[in-house]
Amino acid sequence: MTQNKFYLISLGCAKNTVDSDSMAQLLYRAGYEPVNTPGDAGVLIVNTCGFIDPAKEESLQILGELADKKQKGQILIAAGCLTQRYGAQVAKQVAGIDGILGTRRWMDIVEVVNTLREGKHPKPLYHLPDVQDVGQDDAGTLRVSMQGASAYLKIADGCRRPCAFCAIPLIKGTAVSRPMGHVLSDARALRDMGIRELILIAQDTTDYGHDLGIKDGLPQLLERLVLEVPEVDWIRIMYAYPGYVTDHLIETMAKHKQILPYLDMPLQHAHPQMLKRMRRPANMDWVYRTIAKMRAAMPDLAIRTTFIVGYPGETEKEFQTLLDFIEEIQFDRVGAFQYSFEQGTASESLGDPIPPEVKQARWDRLMEAQQKISLSRNQAFVGHTLDVLVEGSGDGITLGRSYRDAPEIDGMVMIEGSIPPGEMIPVRITGAMTYDLTGDLAGDFEEV
Repeated sequence: MTQNKFYLISLGCAKNTVDSDSMAQLLYRAGYEPVNTPGDAGVLIVNTCGFIDPAKEESLQILGELADKKQKGQILIAAGCLTQRYGAQVAKQVAGIDGILGTRRWMDIVEVVNTLREGKHPKPLYHLPDVQDVGQDDAGTLRVSMQGASAYLKIADGCRRPCAFCAIPLIKGTAVSRPMGHVLSDARALRDMGIRELILIAQDTTDYGHDLGIKDGLPQLLERLVLEVPEVDWIRIMYAYPGYVTDHLIETMAKHKQILPYLDMPLQHAHPQMLKRMRRPANMDWVYRTIAKMRAAMPDLAIRTTFIVGYPGETEKEFQTLLDFIEEIQFDRVGAFQYSFEQGTASESLGDPIPPEVKQARWDRLMEAQQKISLSRNQAFVGHTLDVLVEGSGDGITLGRSYRDAPEIDGMVMIEGSIPPGEMIPVRITGAMTYDLTGDLAGDFEEV
């Protein structure tokens, strides 16, 4: 074990991974080196997730395992979403935690480590200012997470939407946009590093700039990115809020080839009464009109969405409306979640009345219906040629992603042969499965 080395585990979503990588940058700048084995590190950090119960349990389990094996002189710090909401409970439940760091105080990581090193805190040190009172500070770091030739670029943090089931505003605070100049600076740095795909993320990308006084800020940011980093092949948008996908955004996406015809727009349900109970946009006419406008402007558009089944009060009729909706719209990608009861949210008073077996059965039915749609959507690409960004290869097979595939959550394209990661190659699609495609190299390229 070496004092100036750190071991960091990042749990949860890509937005959390960006915070983890920002902490790592600060530690590295302060003279610490990352290691892959906890036993070799003087500083242990878990950037926790606290979104739903399984994520909380995973965070507590990993913290407990590290605490049980902690050596003399090692420091264990619990950071992130779970600690922001339940810091005192986490420290009480996991003996051996030395520091607690909130979601918007990731930039204090070096200060916390130094204070603990000085031995001034025999009890856990808490860095948990109220998230509503804390502004965002880039701390001179890139607010990015690089995954091969792709990079998540965070454009905002927090959320001001009133969704009844969601604890994110309690954890992250209200929406705070990063200044456009900071985002563009990060994009230029990523371009200089050879990144080929920028993935714009925030809890709600369509809310970008609202707090800065910028109206319809996302398309304005996209226009600037296209000008600033034309060398980046792909720009992908994640997590657009229904009702705020404007004509300006659609026009901007359609106008620039660099901006992928891909949009992740979580809808959560399709029955207006269910959506009202969820405190979500309930104007389904808007959904139909907007999807039609997007597909007219971008015929190759790939749409990803997510739904919740088993929300309190969901009837069989309301669930059937959801099934009918996905059959009608034919989404390319769908994620589904069973409702998870969260204390402190607006839905807390509703309890969790739908039995687990009913939630599971509805989830199974929804996914079975979507699998048929996904297979059909994939089969439509057989015989076509797609640009594919290579992620890796092994055993004579190369794995990559097309414009339809966001990292980690969508499908892959499998190509025979070994091609270096980071290459962008033309692939003729020869086969389709439920989630993935197979293909052959369509152009001249030297294999390794």
